[in-house]
Amino acid sequence: MIDVQHQLNAVRRTVGRTTFEARAARVVSVSQTYDTDAADLWDACTNLDRIPRWFLPITGDLQVGGRFQLEGNASGEVLTCEPPRSFTTTWESMGATSWVEVTIAAAGENRATFTLDHIMHADDDDEFWLQFGPGAVGVGWDSGLLGLAGYLSGGDGITPEEGAAWAAGAEGRAFMAGASELWYQAALAAGEDPAQARAAADRTTEAYTAG
Repeated sequence: MIDVQHQLNAVRRTVGRTTFEARAARVVSVSQTYDTDAADLWDACTNLDRIPRWFLPITGDLQVGGRFQLEGNASGEVLTCEPPRSFTTTWESMGATSWVEVTIAAAGENRATFTLDHIMHADDDDEFWLQFGPGAVGVGWDSGLLGLAGYLSGGDGITPEEGAAWAAGAEGRAFMAGASELWYQAALAAGEDPAQARAAADRTTEAYTAG
């Protein structure tokens, strides 16, 4: 079993701004160091047989130029791949396209760090960002890192059905609420308007824990 509070504390979360393809963009970043080497962590994140053990069922071609589909979630195209260090993809979901960059780095003997940057076009008037803030995608990535932690710690992985049942239970809802609160704090650290960030975080918590 994963200690969910320990897991929440193990993740580094940041929110930033950039210019991407000549447009204003937000960057939502997560990072965690795991007890495995960089080669194994890379394989866990890029092997079609291993990804479903901690994330979601996936089909497609993970070569540059290939397309993938995550069951019940996003699809995308692999844009770059520099094994065993980094890859970038599009992230196509709900009619919008954003971008994901994953970096793997050694962090000492049998330790490696996973970093994911999710880049989305969003200026100060972006409706979706104003409504939900960084937690909209951030809480989802927190769930992914939770699954990865469980898998790399020696678990066999869980099915999507088992994951959904856990998320709907009291422990899962507490995890989502805790992650949403930490994304609120990350938004404050990034200089987001406090009242706006608070309202967005509350809506994100509701969206992830309703029902």
